[in-house]
Amino acid sequence: MKGINDLARHIEPMKRELQAAVTEVLGSGWYILGPKVGEFETAFARYCGVAHCVSVANGTDALELALRALGIGPGAFVATVANAGMYSTTAIRAVGATPAFVDIDAESLLMDADALDRLLASQRVDAVIATHLYGAMADVRRVARSCSGAGVALIEDCAQAHGAEMAGTRAGAFSDAGCYSFYPTKNLGALGDGGAVVTSRDDLAERLRRLRQYGWTSKYASADSGGRNSRLDEMQAAILCVMLPHLDRWNARRREIARTYSSEIRNTRVRCPGVEAVSGDGYVGHLYVVRAQDRDDLKRHLSAHAIPFDVHYPIPDHLQQSLNGAFAAAILPATERACKEVITLPIFPEMTDEEQRQVVGCVNGW
Repeated sequence: MKGINDLARHIEPMKRELQAAVTEVLGSGWYILGPKVGEFETAFARYCGVAHCVSVANGTDALELALRALGIGPGAFVATVANAGMYSTTAIRAVGATPAFVDIDAESLLMDADALDRLLASQRVDAVIATHLYGAMADVRRVARSCSGAGVALIEDCAQAHGAEMAGTRAGAFSDAGCYSFYPTKNLGALGDGGAVVTSRDDLAERLRRLRQYGWTSKYASADSGGRNSRLDEMQAAILCVMLPHLDRWNARRREIARTYSSEIRNTRVRCPGVEAVSGDGYVGHLYVVRAQDRDDLKRHLSAHAIPFDVHYPIPDHLQQSLNGAFAAAILPATERACKEVITLPIFPEMTDEEQRQVVGCVNGW
């Protein structure tokens, strides 16, 4: 294995179809906001079960522009978790708002809905970003009820949850806006950067379409403050059109691999997600994350046996150097403990049964 993902193996079966899609775009003479973007936006909105998909340049832009479209800016407070790689925090700070960090559930590593309720009752909150992390969905129905009751906007960060669903509703459809990344390693990944916001709110979709292109209401007429150049190009849209029909099959294979890990890794020093947690449609196996108190020793052991790994994520947002200690006093014990223990094992749809056995045997032999 070359890494926790093997993109070359992932792309190989589709290479001819992808080449044909690229050739079609090259011959069209239309490379930005053309028919392929429209085709993908229509298909992905339908897939997610929402009225609109507004594609943008990347997943972080999706979060930032969703916040701007909801009127979140300087002086606002946005609740989010601190164990998800700084993506939501970066977007919150980009609009001039302040993150209000919520601790995670110690088992699922997702936003603790009780902690969110306490925050909503204790301070001003203008929006919530609920992150679906590692391919698992947060308790988004509960979070949505809490936000509705408090009159607070809700954004879902779906960058690691393409295709996940709960009670028949896809990730991104529970909220005012669902934000996706199409970075190449995602469950639905382009061959470059890309992102999108999905929503069933007509007003929000219209504002997003203006914000992604300088705030234009018409060519060269900028009416919306906070607009920028953030567009998915025709080439990536064409590639995503080829890939989208395969997403559910890829996710099913990811779940199968995760179930193998959860059922066959039996080392008491390694804490795995339960088999039930990785079996339902609310889990799409973007990353398979285990926990080990002596993570450094496990890393050395995996390296010695040529098993790839990564850490998602080692530094909680509130302790990142770039925040200059402004949030260091935040009380997030479950978050801080998880960031010291998490380690990611390889998982990708093309992974062979033999490769899975190698990973399981290595971890059990630690």
